[in-house]
Amino acid sequence: MAAEAALSLAMHSASRLDDPSLKREWFAVAWSREVEPGKLLARRLMATDLVLWRSREGLHCWRDLCVHRGARLSLGSIRPAASSASSSETDGKDCLVCPYHAWEYEPSGACVRIPSHPEMKPPAKARVEAYQVRERYGVVWVAMGEPGGSLPKFALADTPGFRTILAGPYKFRALGPRLIENLLDVAHLGFVHAGLLGDPQRGEVEDYAVTAGTVGANARGPEAKEIRIWQPDPDGTGKAGLVNYHYWVDGPLTAGFVKTEGARRFGILAQVAPIDEEHCESRLIMCLNYSDDVTDEELLRFQDRVTEQDRVVVESQRPELLPLDLQAELHLRSDRMAIAYRKWLRESGFTYGTA
Repeated sequence: MAAEAALSLAMHSASRLDDPSLKREWFAVAWSREVEPGKLLARRLMATDLVLWRSREGLHCWRDLCVHRGARLSLGSIRPAASSASSSETDGKDCLVCPYHAWEYEPSGACVRIPSHPEMKPPAKARVEAYQVRERYGVVWVAMGEPGGSLPKFALADTPGFRTILAGPYKFRALGPRLIENLLDVAHLGFVHAGLLGDPQRGEVEDYAVTAGTVGANARGPEAKEIRIWQPDPDGTGKAGLVNYHYWVDGPLTAGFVKTEGARRFGILAQVAPIDEEHCESRLIMCLNYSDDVTDEELLRFQDRVTEQDRVVVESQRPELLPLDLQAELHLRSDRMAIAYRKWLRESGFTYGTA
């Protein structure tokens, strides 16, 4: 028990949520459809509680904390400021109202009315902490600091003729880099996902080339193309085939793949968001250009099954922190994409979830 406690403490202290790189990343925290007008949506990212809401000015992401007495703003309500605020500057704007003392915050984050002192102009420091928020592909993306780049792009989701399905969130008691490396690992498909994404009797991985990632301005992670593997059920449609994988890394915790069989293409852009020091959530944007007779629900059930198989294995991996020292674990040529990912994280100075 003492050893387990020590391991948990080491994981907690080394998860490095204070890594400055994390504040430059765009994280997927919700689906756009979940942030309904007139409603408040609570989320958690990097051990910080957030509240998402829509005003007539657009979408907002704030720290879920009233600056007065620390109540959760997500327990409050939204109402027009003109209904109670005295300042003409707020006329026509929606306000988020704290559930505790009904302080009203306009979309900029500034408090515009304190009901217990209606004649008083709220002090300038009466302002909630706001974060950058955007929407793309039906996903709400949040950056906790100044973003280091633009939102992730997924070519299939921008291509006519492709159906887009949003899967997740899937919660893991694991740290982000382990999840991304699992996504990039083609060798496990025939064993962890036997009968679906591979066959134990046909587990050989052909040699493949990897393009190393770049760091600095316009950084880009590693990429691998032309990885062929036979799959009994590549996507949940029940049709076996020899597919060709193309993997890429968009950011330290964002990666994707497209697999092709003839004219059929199926792809996933995966984003992993750290929830706290021990957990993260994965959200998937799935796209395909075939099998219109297979429902979204069927494809989601398939992905749920695949992800659960991955979760069991990923949560069992030790050490929890991904070793960036390549001498720490044994590597094979089939691990080239994972090796390139680890090298790129090290060169980028990324520390969260790594050792």
